[in-house]
Amino acid sequence: MGAGHAHPLHLDRPSPVHRLAAEVKIVAVLLFTIVVVLTPPTEFAAFGGYALLLVPVGIAARVPLLWLLKRATIELPFVLLAVALPFLGHGTRIEWLGLSLSVDGLHGAWNIFAKGTLGVLASLLLAATTTMRDLILGLDRLRVPTVFTQIATFMLRYIDVLAGDARRMRIARLSRGYDPRFLWQVKAFAVGVGSLFLRSYERGERVYLAMVSRGYTGRLPRSAEGRAPARQWAVSAMLPAASAGIAVAAAVLA
Repeated sequence: MGAGHAHPLHLDRPSPVHRLAAEVKIVAVLLFTIVVVLTPPTEFAAFGGYALLLVPVGIAARVPLLWLLKRATIELPFVLLAVALPFLGHGTRIEWLGLSLSVDGLHGAWNIFAKGTLGVLASLLLAATTTMRDLILGLDRLRVPTVFTQIATFMLRYIDVLAGDARRMRIARLSRGYDPRFLWQVKAFAVGVGSLFLRSYERGERVYLAMVSRGYTGRLPRSAEGRAPARQWAVSAMLPAASAGIAVAAAVLA
């Protein structure tokens, strides 16, 4: 897996967050997300506190706010679903600007929007400060099952190859009169997808056998740095610890 395979979400900038080991950032984001998900949707102040916790992380990581907002639009389909819940929900209803809205639907919409947005922003900060290779190495150090890291490694290594194959096949279909606007030509697209799958499967098998013959054991080479120091674990623990404190305070004051 060459160093040139950088994912488009990574921002190569010098910052204290970038220098943290991948595994400590993965654990911090995971624990933060768990706290956010377990928070009742009626604890509105708690979600505001969670959002404020991400602000210093983004500043320390030198991640622009506009960059985050643009890439956070990936959650738009879920936001559209959330907008529909107050109108489709059952139970107690309230009147607002002439609209009849379900209270349970409003809580459900807020639950999806708040938790989804915080989870997406935390994940974007992780992706922006960690290369894909380091993410996989971090998962490997966290003893994630080898089969998952293997799949991720091969996907990262050959995603560009597969995209190139798909692009060439599409050009070949267009040069032979294929027009995706016509429904009856969907068969050509389906055949192309099947052909791409078979070619990818065969290429993957050949590459895997070649790697095994060269001593591949199923794990990425260990870096010389070894385990993350305790100081980095302590620094990364500040985010989930602070979020847990906010959740406890909100529950006590409720």
